[in-house]
Amino acid sequence: MSLRHRHLRKFSSFLPHLSSGYHYQPSRRLLNSVASSSSHLLQQCNGIDTRFSERFSVSFRHSTTSQLSQVSLSKTQLLSFLKSALDQLQGPNHCWLNKVDENKEFLKKDGTLLVVAGRFFQNSEKVGCNPAVIFEKVKLLQQRFPSIQVIGFQDCSSVCSADDRSQLIQLIMEEYISFPVLFSNKNFSKLTEEACFILSKDFKNSLVFHEKDLDIAMLNKAIEELSVQYHVNNIALHKSSWSKEAEIIKEPHFCTVLQNLLLYFPACISTDESGKRLFLSDSNHHRIIIFDGDGTILDCIGSCPGFEDGEFESAKLLRPSASFYHETEDCLYIVDSENHAIRRADLDRRVLETVYPTSSIHKKSTGLWTWIRNKLGFTSDDDVKFEEHDSPSLTCPWHLIKTEDNFLIISRSFETLWVMDFELGEIKEVVKGFPNTLEFCRHFILEKVSLLKKMPDYLLQHQRDANLAREGLPYAGLISCITTFENHIIMCDTVGQGVLKLNRESRISSSFQFSNLGMLGLPYWLSFPLESFYAVATGLSVRQTDHIQQFSLLPGRVDIRLNIDIPTDTELVEPLHESCIWCQARGAATELSAVENVAGSSEKVGVAQQWYDELDNLAFWAPESELVVEDENATMDTNPEDKRMHIDCVVNTSPGTSEVIIYAALYLKLRRNHVLQDDNDQEKFAARIANILNPKENESFDGKSCTKFLLKSNRDLRDLFFIKPLHVRIKLNSQDHPKADNSKDIVLTDSSLNIDVSLN
Repeated sequence: MSLRHRHLRKFSSFLPHLSSGYHYQPSRRLLNSVASSSSHLLQQCNGIDTRFSERFSVSFRHSTTSQLSQVSLSKTQLLSFLKSALDQLQGPNHCWLNKVDENKEFLKKDGTLLVVAGRFFQNSEKVGCNPAVIFEKVKLLQQRFPSIQVIGFQDCSSVCSADDRSQLIQLIMEEYISFPVLFSNKNFSKLTEEACFILSKDFKNSLVFHEKDLDIAMLNKAIEELSVQYHVNNIALHKSSWSKEAEIIKEPHFCTVLQNLLLYFPACISTDESGKRLFLSDSNHHRIIIFDGDGTILDCIGSCPGFEDGEFESAKLLRPSASFYHETEDCLYIVDSENHAIRRADLDRRVLETVYPTSSIHKKSTGLWTWIRNKLGFTSDDDVKFEEHDSPSLTCPWHLIKTEDNFLIISRSFETLWVMDFELGEIKEVVKGFPNTLEFCRHFILEKVSLLKKMPDYLLQHQRDANLAREGLPYAGLISCITTFENHIIMCDTVGQGVLKLNRESRISSSFQFSNLGMLGLPYWLSFPLESFYAVATGLSVRQTDHIQQFSLLPGRVDIRLNIDIPTDTELVEPLHESCIWCQARGAATELSAVENVAGSSEKVGVAQQWYDELDNLAFWAPESELVVEDENATMDTNPEDKRMHIDCVVNTSPGTSEVIIYAALYLKLRRNHVLQDDNDQEKFAARIANILNPKENESFDGKSCTKFLLKSNRDLRDLFFIKPLHVRIKLNSQDHPKADNSKDIVLTDSSLNIDVSLN
């Protein structure tokens, strides 16, 4: 990780802007080509029902004229209500969730809009629909049409109570819902009794597609026709070769606070019995954590969300799920669910590559210049052509089962199964339909379900799938989150955000206590990949700052020490590792690396140069008190019993203004009181963790919602690891160099700064 931070510092010295919160990846070719020509929008909307009936032989379920007018009135009112609620996060009749408050272009009032309406945020057993199927269709459409704006809508009796929000947290984490969702206490039951898709242009001329009767090709064609003009205008606006055309990796905004848990929806796990390694998919952190049977972290695959091959520190995944370890190759095969791909991690070379789909760009030169062109977005679309245009594409794959010669890849909803040839990396067969998929791999599922039945019931009660229950397999959706290792059954706890192990003999279950957390490095949402510095359209975006302080001092070397007070009722899980710290100097300051700061490095200088340096020291010698200038605000740390955390960094300053930015990830847990007996009040512990994770409560994610979500876990919350981010900005104003008494040369001064930072 330290290697990655050194590369970032080199690039940041010449990149113009700094932005946090958004991460970019090189743009990919749309999976479906846009129609070459279009008729006038009004003519499309007037005749579209007839054309769809002729082309796809689909009829709408409007039995009478009165029914048609009622539905039209309801959808018109709904679109009008949506438009009026865009600019207000919460009102008397509505509440937005998963909406990025700071994003001024959150939703444009023109363009193609897809409203996903229904009661899919409620219990699927009551509603009678499978949310996974609906969201898979939405993600497929978003993949094909990146410019389309998607909104979720549900009417409910109460506008976002704490109970409603705690249930939504789990659903949004599970389904990785990145689009905003509007809740309203207004009655739109005519539209929302059954899930439906409402497609419109500029909030006008809407079309309703009911989910049960939906042919995805029909909806796909409708979006193409409504989006043609947008794409024409969009192409005209991006002709400059100096602007990077990139996709923004959207993440669920509503659950952003939960990113600071050590694990964020740990969904799947696999093992290497001979090597005594486990491979955990920390799905919503977009990484694979490799650890041993004691919980010691050995390595980590993935740096941030995206789609990029390369070394483990720089490679990118987007919500990895199931994995399979191949012992002969010493490779880990990974389902990259949101990238709709299969990746392979060579554990010996520490390189991640894409197995399916393959593209021509992966076979091109991997030199430095090619890497820079790809990073800056100068690779043309012609360079990124998939080799097999007619080959079946993966859509939201999740599970991975290895047979003798094939991989069985299954979608999260179990609606689709792909049979991939292991040697050739080609899809040989596609099985469609929920019953057919279950029948095809039922004996593999039963083997995993037999392990699940041995786990305590409380671990499974929140993860029951209503659709699979009808087939007698209520926990089949968990087949990728359970495995065996030595004498234990290992299971991912996606409710308690941990990994459990059950001893087969004693039947005692416990949670893994992870160590060597420095291998995870600084989390990507605190650090800044190269793409975040380049092509910033919205200006400087700054995260919450824990401490800002300004100093005036003379130019030269500045030793900075941060003295950090963590919350008194918490403790460090382990000492802060260097890889969990990110430091950058900007303006008239430059950071000294660890190598430059090592005392006695003069042995690398030639003997002649050392002789001349000694002469210079004798010729221009001055009393030490005149050379060293201490800042008047600096204090010396003379207390040997100081129990505060310390972060040291060194910079060289020149005349002018500069800024030193320090980020760090502090891994904490609640402190156990060994003097007084703990009352084991888990609700109190949950409330305290919620307050630390989200000290400044926003309107969409309040402490009560987070507390209720944490209480769903049956674990002792004092064992829950979480991250306390640290963000410090030090502004330096350096005056002119002082002149030496015996020459015209300048005098370099040494200063030291001791800065107290409180995170209480």
